[in-house]
Amino acid sequence: MKVAINGRRSSMALALAAALGLAVSSAQARITKIEITSVESPTFKDPVTGMARAFGTAGAYEKLRGKAYGEVDPHDRRNRVITDIELSPRNARGNVEYSMDIYILKPVNLRDGNDKLFVEVNNRGNKLFGPFNGSGGGNNPTTAADAGDAFLMNQGYSLAWNGWDISAPAGNNNLTITVPVATHRDGSTITGPSYEYIVFDNATTATSTLAYPAATLDKSQARLTVKSHLREPATDIAASGWDYTSDAGTAIKLTSGPFLQSAIYEFTYIAKNPLVAGLGFAATRDFVSFLRHARADDLGNPNPLARHVKHTLTFSISQPARYLNDYETLGFNEDERGRRVIDGILNWIGGGSGIGMHVRFAQPGRTERNRQNHRYPEANFPFTYERFKDPYSHDKAGRGERCEKSDTCARSLQVNSANEYWVKAGSLLHTDALGRDLEDDPDHVRFYLLSSVEHTVSGANSTPAGGPGNSCQQVRNTTDPSPGLRALFVALDEWVSEKRKPPRSQVPTRSTAAYSIPLDNGVGFVPQAALGFPSIPGVTYSGLITVRYKFDFGPRYDDGIMDVNPPDFSGPVYPSFVSKVDADGNDIAGIRLPAVSAPIATTTGWALRALNFGGGPWDGCEASGQWIAFKKTQAERLAAGDPRLSLEERYGNHQGYVNAVAAAARALEARRFLLPADVQRYIDAAQASTVLP
Repeated sequence: MKVAINGRRSSMALALAAALGLAVSSAQARITKIEITSVESPTFKDPVTGMARAFGTAGAYEKLRGKAYGEVDPHDRRNRVITDIELSPRNARGNVEYSMDIYILKPVNLRDGNDKLFVEVNNRGNKLFGPFNGSGGGNNPTTAADAGDAFLMNQGYSLAWNGWDISAPAGNNNLTITVPVATHRDGSTITGPSYEYIVFDNATTATSTLAYPAATLDKSQARLTVKSHLREPATDIAASGWDYTSDAGTAIKLTSGPFLQSAIYEFTYIAKNPLVAGLGFAATRDFVSFLRHARADDLGNPNPLARHVKHTLTFSISQPARYLNDYETLGFNEDERGRRVIDGILNWIGGGSGIGMHVRFAQPGRTERNRQNHRYPEANFPFTYERFKDPYSHDKAGRGERCEKSDTCARSLQVNSANEYWVKAGSLLHTDALGRDLEDDPDHVRFYLLSSVEHTVSGANSTPAGGPGNSCQQVRNTTDPSPGLRALFVALDEWVSEKRKPPRSQVPTRSTAAYSIPLDNGVGFVPQAALGFPSIPGVTYSGLITVRYKFDFGPRYDDGIMDVNPPDFSGPVYPSFVSKVDADGNDIAGIRLPAVSAPIATTTGWALRALNFGGGPWDGCEASGQWIAFKKTQAERLAAGDPRLSLEERYGNHQGYVNAVAAAARALEARRFLLPADVQRYIDAAQASTVLP
C-alpha cells in the first residue's frame, strides 16, 4: 500500500506546489516522482517495551522506503558521457527514464537534526554502514539494537540510500535500479563481444549465469576454457563439453556435471541487449540533488528532507568507492543546474580503480584482484586526480579535470587497506603514471593507507584456514578498520562544514616503497628482500601482486564500446608498489592502528589460497590478508625458529601490553586518526585481554 509522507495527501502537496510555482523545465535531468511506499515512525523500537530509541539531541528517527523516478536529457553535456544514451528509448519529452529503490532514515523532527545528509552508496544493493554505527542491522535496520552505538544518529544526520547498480539482485531488501535496453536507431538488437570469468569455491555449482543473454546459441560463436591455476595455460573445452541451459541463452553448464571447485573458467561469446548502465551515475546525482534542493517532485509530493540539507557527505565501501571514483571523473558531481551535489567523500577500499560502468555490456559487479577479473575495464588511465601524461598513449588526463572546470569537486578522503596495494595496484592513486610520488596533496583530496589491513568492512575474520569461510592458507587478518574510519569521517565533516583541513596524506612514498616486478597474466611479484618480510615458519612468501596493464579494448573504447573483449596481456605495465614492512612483517607506512603498532601478530594485506581451493605460490586469496600469531615466550619462539620477538620479549607482562596499546592509541588521537571514545575502547579491550598473564 502506498502512503503519503507524514500522512499528507498528495493532492494537498500538489496544490501547494502549484501555489508556490514549483514547475520544473521538462528539459532538466531530474527526479520526477518520489513514491514513498512505507513509513515507520518512529523506528528503532525495543521489541520488548515497544519504546523508540532516542538519539542525542535529534530524538527519535523514522524510516521511509519507496521508489524514485527520474529522467535525463540525452543532449545535455552532463549526460552525453553515458554510453548508449543516444540509443535509449525516449519519453514524450525526449528524455530517457529510469527508476530506483530509495531508503531514508531521518529525525522525526528534522529541526532537531544537524542539517547534514549522510549518503551511503550501497554495495551490490546492500547497506554496509556498520563501521560507523557499530552494528549490522542488515538491509532493513529496525530494532533499537540495529542502531548499534548510533555514531551517526547521535549526531543528527539524515541517512539516505538509492539504487544505482544494474547488477544488484532483487530481494533481501536490496536497493535496485531499472534502466532501459539500448537498441540501434532502427530498433534492431545491439550485439557485441562479452566475457565471463567463472570461479566457484565449491564442488556443487552446476550453472553459471551470464551477465547478458547470448545473441546466438551457435556454440561455434563462443569459447569456454579452463585451468587450475592462474599462471598455467588454459585448455579449451570442446563444444560437446558445455551447453546453454535454455533457449534464452542466459546461463551455461558443463555437460559432465558441476564446475570443478576453484578452477578458473573463462567464457567468451556474443551478447545482446546491453543495458544503459551509466544511468546509475545520473541516478545518484539527481537523487542527492533532489533531497538537497527540491521542495517537491513534479506531482507535488514533498521532498522528505526539504530545507534541511546544508551539507552532503558520502561513505562507500569497495565496489561503490570505485563507482564514486568514476562518478567524479565523468563529471556527475555537477547537477543539472551546475551545482555541487556531494560536498565530501569518504571512500574506503576503492583503490585507484573505477567501476567499468561506462562501457557497453558493463558488468559493475566485477572487481579485479590478483586471481580474478584482470581483463575487465575497471582501472584505466587516469588513476590520479591531478592531470598527468600517460607515458604510453601520451594522452593527458586526471580524475579531477571535469569537476575542477565546473568548481564542483567534492572534498575527498581516499582511504585504502594494504590489500588494495597488493591486489589493485593502489599506489597509482597517488603517483604519476611512472610510479613517481606526487609533489603535494591535491587541494581537495587526501590519501591514507590503513597499514597491514585486509579488504574488510570491520575485521574480526578469525576463521580457520582452508575451510568454510576461509579459502586461504592462514587465519584471516582480524584488524578492524572501523575506529580509523570514524575519525577520518569526523575530519571530513570538519573539512566540509568548518573548512578545517584534515591530516596530511599517510601513504607509502619512494623511501618506504617496495616496487612490483611484472610477470604475466596480470600479476607480478615483490622480492622478499626488497619488502623486508621475515621468513616465518609455515608461511609461504611468493610476493604475488597485481600489476596494472594498459589494455587495448579496441578502436571505439573511448566511446564506451569494447570491440576487443577480453583484451590480451600484451600492453605495457604501469609501475606500482606496496609499503615496506618492519621486522614483524607489518607495514611501516600509513596509519598504523594499535593492532599494528602494538602487535600480537603479523598482519598482512595479502594472502595465498589453500591447496584445496586452487592454491599455489601464484594463486592469491583475493581480498584476504593474514594473521600470523607471535609465540608467547622466547623459548617457544626459539624452538619454532621464528625470527619475530615473542609477546613476553616485547611487553614483559599484561600491564606492559596494556601500556603499549594505550600509548599507540593516544598517539593516533593526537594526530586526529582516532576519536577519544575509540581510544578508550582499545585500552579497555587490552585490559580485558589474555595476551599475557
